[in-house]
Formats: sequence, C-alpha cells, structure tokens
Amino acid sequence: MTPRNLIGGHVFVAGGLATGGLRYAADIGAEMIQVFVTNPRGWALSGGDPAEDARLRESGMPVFLHAAYLVNFGSPTVATLENSTAVVRHTLRRAAEIGALGVVVHTGSAVTQPREDAMRQLREHVLPLLDELPDDGPDLLLEPMAGQGQMLCATVQDLGPYLEALDHHPRVGVCLDTCHAFGAGHDLSAPGGVRETLDALHEVAPGRLRLIHANDSKDACGSKKDRHENIGAGRIGAEPFGDLMRHPVTAGVPLCIETPGKVERHRADIDLLKKLRGG
Repeated sequence: MTPRNLIGGHVFVAGGLATGGLRYAADIGAEMIQVFVTNPRGWALSGGDPAEDARLRESGMPVFLHAAYLVNFGSPTVATLENSTAVVRHTLRRAAEIGALGVVVHTGSAVTQPREDAMRQLREHVLPLLDELPDDGPDLLLEPMAGQGQMLCATVQDLGPYLEALDHHPRVGVCLDTCHAFGAGHDLSAPGGVRETLDALHEVAPGRLRLIHANDSKDACGSKKDRHENIGAGRIGAEPFGDLMRHPVTAGVPLCIETPGKVERHRADIDLLKKLRGG
C-alpha cells in the first residue's frame, strides 16, 4: 500500500510553540506542521520554553522547522555568513529538542561574488553543521528558490552541483516548493509537467525528497518570481497537486501549505488538497 501524504501548513504560534501551534493546526485541519523557532526576518536566537517543547514533542504531531529567511551561505558579506551559520546551528539544535523531522533552509545566492566562491563557502560552512547532527536528529532540507538574482539553486537540475558541493551528505534532504519550481521554469500546469519534474528530481536526488511546500503561484511559469497563491487560485491550478501526490517519488512525503490568508483560507487549501489526495 502506498504511504499516505500528510497534509498541513506553516502555523502561527502566538501563545507558545505548542499551545499556539497545535491550536492553529486543529483550526485548519493540519496533519503536520511547520514552524519558526527564531525571528524569520532577523538574527536573534530564542532558547524556547522547555514545557512548550515537551508538549509539542509529546503531541505526536509531525513537525518541521524553517530557518530564518536571511540565511545565505553564498553571501560575500562576512557578517551574513557568520550569522547564517549560527542561526542554522541553533535551529538544528532546537529541532532536535522538539523532535522535529527536518530544518528547511533556502539554498541562497552568490549576490555579487562568483558562483564558484559562493559554492566553496557553502561547502566550508554547511558540512561541519551536518557532521554535528545526532544520529536521531533532524535532517537539513534544501529548498531551491524561484531563480531570481544570483540564486545558487532554482531548478531541480541545480540540486546536482549543490549536493555535490556537500559530498551528497546522507543528512541532506530536499524540500520542493511548487511555487518556486514553477517560477524557475518547471511547468507543473502543463500536461505531464508534474511527472517530468519529479522524474528529474529522482534522477538528480534519488530518495532525498522529505517535504513539499504546496503553494500555487500568482505569476507565470519561468517568471523567476516567488509570490504564493492559494491552491487552485493561481497559475498552477488545483489538479497538478493531485498529480503530485500520485507520483511514486512523493509517496509518504508531507505537503505543507504556505499560502496567503489565515484560518479560513488555510482550512480551505488543506481541505482541497485532502480531496485531491482522495480523502
């Protein structure tokens, strides 16, 4: 029997990581959740609340963490590189404390420096973090971007050299964002587009898909824009998400929405994905 895709979303944690997060998960019908444990748009680190950590860990809810948006291991700025290392190390530690399955990190940009230098930095700073991970700890999940600017990884094919730079480390997984992939040029809306994209992912990174960010796109395929839309309300459309869940590469891989709105729209997105899944 094919493993079932759990469907959930990035949740708001007002009132506490577990208190707020689990309440929001119940309100939207989430079967898994993703949360931030630091300010997503800053470098400040939070130690968390041991009681909330324990409650979340004991809830049985599958959890993923998302590292801060500012993280960029390809940056030519020394402070950004140092802060990126500190934030990802901290987020991985927090993930281990709450029993999270993985930490999602954006794959970064070379900004103004040569791509070769940026990839060398990636190797030098990320490999030590991976080697620090406990055997039962979280994996680091690479999230390719939409291709804007000097992004180091956007298309599925870009994962090849990225993984090579990290020695194909066994603790590295992939988080595929459908809006990003569409913006990068993978036409998920076209007949056979989902199959072609996932076949390519399997060829480049077999067995590494751990999480899917299920987001429709406000912009056209190949736009290199990262503007999320609610499921079925954008340029991708609803049906490709059903195709996504029927492909063998995604068997048992959770889908996490990061779509606009709050409770009502998020519940509608999750309900639609469940319908496309078959209940």
